[in-house]
Amino acid sequence: MEPQTVSGNTLIKTERGGLVFFRFTDLSGFPELSHQIFSRKGGRSHKPYDGLNLAFSVGDKQADVRWNRRQVAKRVGCRYTVYANQVHGTDILIYSSPESAAAAATGPLRSGDAMITDIPGLALAIQVADCQAILVYDATRKVVANIHSGWRGSVRNIVGKTVAAMERRFGCRGRDMVAAIAPSLGPCCSEFINYRSEIPEEFWKYKESRNCFDFWKISHDQLETAGLRPGNIQSGGMCTRCRTDYFYSYRGAVGNTGRFGAVIGLRTIAGSLST
Repeated sequence: MEPQTVSGNTLIKTERGGLVFFRFTDLSGFPELSHQIFSRKGGRSHKPYDGLNLAFSVGDKQADVRWNRRQVAKRVGCRYTVYANQVHGTDILIYSSPESAAAAATGPLRSGDAMITDIPGLALAIQVADCQAILVYDATRKVVANIHSGWRGSVRNIVGKTVAAMERRFGCRGRDMVAAIAPSLGPCCSEFINYRSEIPEEFWKYKESRNCFDFWKISHDQLETAGLRPGNIQSGGMCTRCRTDYFYSYRGAVGNTGRFGAVIGLRTIAGSLST
């Protein structure tokens, strides 16, 4: 199927090899960059994970998840695709050498909720089902980051901390970065009945009607505060709970559900990763 632009000319939808994935129009302007927001369509998992579930931790058959991840790796086109044990914290995993890239892909899973790398051929994968995956790229320094931000990550500003880590470790500058907020729980459905005890008061200004919060706006503002230009921040604008035909949604599920993946990486350069 030919790619088509959806969601206010922000996302490009593509179907390939039975999988449906989305790319951001802004990030797609960098030929050296590979990025995909995979939908739940395709894959081998059965109900309640039906589709392209990428998480081992939700009770799905291990063999099905491994098969799903292999299909994702084929579409990503990088040598390694690295996942993390996401714990809703603010630890940041940094891969800055071919050895660390290979170890991350083949060794024990590390815990963290953001990943950064400048190694071509290494793709960073975040698993979500309502939480935000935020993709960041500095085209000047050739550094990518992928951030997992649920509401706990948002109120602890994992976004700003990741941008700061890119600047500190790789010499990046916020004004050189482009960021994209993947489909996630929208302000239409992000209801927090107990928000007064869960969400700090400084974030109450983002509350919409029915005790719903606009976490897309929170992330946008945190990226801007971290130094990104407003015009360099895109949002997918698709609510996962409203679009369970495309995405897994923890809030929209009756019982357990799977996790879809958001992936970003620099395309492989010959010799960039040792064998």
